[in-house]
Amino acid sequence: MSRIGKNPVPVPQGVTVEVNGQDVAAKGKLGSLALRVHDDVSVTLEDGANGGKQVRLAPRSNSKLAKTLWPTSRTLVRNIVEGVSEGFSQTLEIQGVGYRANLQGQDLVLSLGYSHEVRYTVPQGIKVEVDKQTVIKISGIDKQLVGQVAAEIISWRPVEPYKGKGIRKEGQFVVRKEGKKK
Repeated sequence: MSRIGKNPVPVPQGVTVEVNGQDVAAKGKLGSLALRVHDDVSVTLEDGANGGKQVRLAPRSNSKLAKTLWPTSRTLVRNIVEGVSEGFSQTLEIQGVGYRANLQGQDLVLSLGYSHEVRYTVPQGIKVEVDKQTVIKISGIDKQLVGQVAAEIISWRPVEPYKGKGIRKEGQFVVRKEGKKK
């Protein structure tokens, strides 16, 4: 039995969840998200112990596929419920001499030591803020999209291990290497 999958997903105040077959839709103060759960996992909306609603997932069969998709589906449902109520955010730090970021309309303009500026068009549903030209805050209701945007921005200049220059997530530890010796 899965430790993650057996726990129901609580629905917080101000969020409405609709289960229609395999489709789960959540609507909250930040927006709405929908998810189609795999056919090997059953989804039910039921009353919780504290008077609120909760979403419970269970495998339809004893197959290995159903057992592996069960906790994954539960986590995806929890992510959409949490996204429409609180949202998700990631903070990126830019380190390096002359490295900086600016926001021009819907484009994030990065100066990363190349001969040209890097322009990144922010996707719909994502909000990007730039603080002090070296801190980028990415926020949105879709956890996967927030992480994807952060990964795409980091891919322009990942942290190098010798001087630690590049774009990193806030609090990320970088193992530093010793340089060449004579």
